[in-house]
Amino acid sequence: MLNYIWIFLIAVALLVGAGKDLNDEVRNTYQNGVPLEVTFLSPQIPAGSVLRREGQFYLTANQFNDFYKTTSQHEEVKQPAVISLSADGSGTFIFSSADATPELWKRMSTSASARDQLTGTVEKIEFSDDKSWAKAVILLEPIRFVKLKAITQAAIDFANTAVEIAIGLIGVMALWLGLMKVAEEAGLVKVLTRMLTPLTKRLFPDVPSDHPAIGAIIMNTAANMLGLSNAATPMGLKAMEELNKLSPKTGTATNAMVTFLAINTGGLILIPATAIAVRAAAGSANPGIIIGTAIFGAGCATLTGIIASKILQRLPRYKKEMPEEEKVAKEERHG
Repeated sequence: MLNYIWIFLIAVALLVGAGKDLNDEVRNTYQNGVPLEVTFLSPQIPAGSVLRREGQFYLTANQFNDFYKTTSQHEEVKQPAVISLSADGSGTFIFSSADATPELWKRMSTSASARDQLTGTVEKIEFSDDKSWAKAVILLEPIRFVKLKAITQAAIDFANTAVEIAIGLIGVMALWLGLMKVAEEAGLVKVLTRMLTPLTKRLFPDVPSDHPAIGAIIMNTAANMLGLSNAATPMGLKAMEELNKLSPKTGTATNAMVTFLAINTGGLILIPATAIAVRAAAGSANPGIIIGTAIFGAGCATLTGIIASKILQRLPRYKKEMPEEEKVAKEERHG
């Protein structure tokens, strides 16, 4: 089901993006093919067959708004640019997106041929007498499919981020999974089971204290308390498998299964190791700051889940009796 939801969301995003791009194309939002007159502010340019100078494209707010039919808030546009001119006055230009760049040009630069840069041609240029400025007619490169390109780029960027985070988790996961395996082989599970028997008897009165399900539940809870949700998953599945064997009717949730699910979902935690590792991999300045709030939030959720399961399991509405013939057959199988 989750895969269908993702496919639906991706399809909706692509359709919305294509629709907006089509609307931009019809309205010619980016003025493709329309020349723009700017003032090029530059230091004195010496004569030569090829000129390459850094300077600024200058437009008033009214010039920019009239050209793009917008209502931007900036007072004027001073965009650093580099032009390369031949002797006949034609040439090319390039400028990079910066903080002072108008938002429209920033958006256009994300879909340009060179990311975060806009290029184009200089159709005409006339210098002042002292060569310190010039009137230029420029033609920006055509900009199309801005939304679809943004969706594609976002998918690629977040895929890269996911890989970086996953690689950053390898060390933490390998360490704790190894420690848990050592603890299991060393008999620590049995020790913990004996120590926590009074608690498990209250939480799971229908499960024998020496049953394999108890050990799996304890290991799952311990992994969750250390914030190792991935490491807890195998033990959680094992616990459910063992609890299912105790069910009067296989495949029907028992009180113990519901209580365990409430504890597991509540995510009782002491050290949110996975969350800390993710925050550290993402460059957080203080990845451990979430420990206090994580303990409080998970504690409240777990306690609420346990109380709800214990109350609801006493209500007749949530009880399901096994048919008499199945009960007799189960007793015969177990002798």
